[in-house]
Amino acid sequence: MCERKSEVMHGTLDLMILKTLHALGPLHGFGIARRIEQVSEDVLRLNEGTVYTLLLRLQQQGWISSKWGTSENNRKARFYSITRYGLKQLMLETQNWERISGVIGRVLRLEREGGA
Repeated sequence: MCERKSEVMHGTLDLMILKTLHALGPLHGFGIARRIEQVSEDVLRLNEGTVYTLLLRLQQQGWISSKWGTSENNRKARFYSITRYGLKQLMLETQNWERISGVIGRVLRLEREGGA
């Protein structure tokens, strides 16, 4: 049986990027994408173009910052870090995710009424 790669709910990739940067410190875009894929045990496959678009948006919102550095394979790369505002947003997004996932869990546990 062929398993489909899961699609990420709107907004959850922001949360995963912020959490990854908070947990691991500064990373370049490719490193962020590969780490999220690794943690998902390859259930998620991230398009690098999408990741870089999100990184630009997160930077414009002031949630992450970036600076140029050298990657592990000795190439010039932009490294992203979470900001103080990003930490506040991470807290808010985490609380929202826990609330929404709790609702989804309750809905999934619903039993058919009437015993039919």
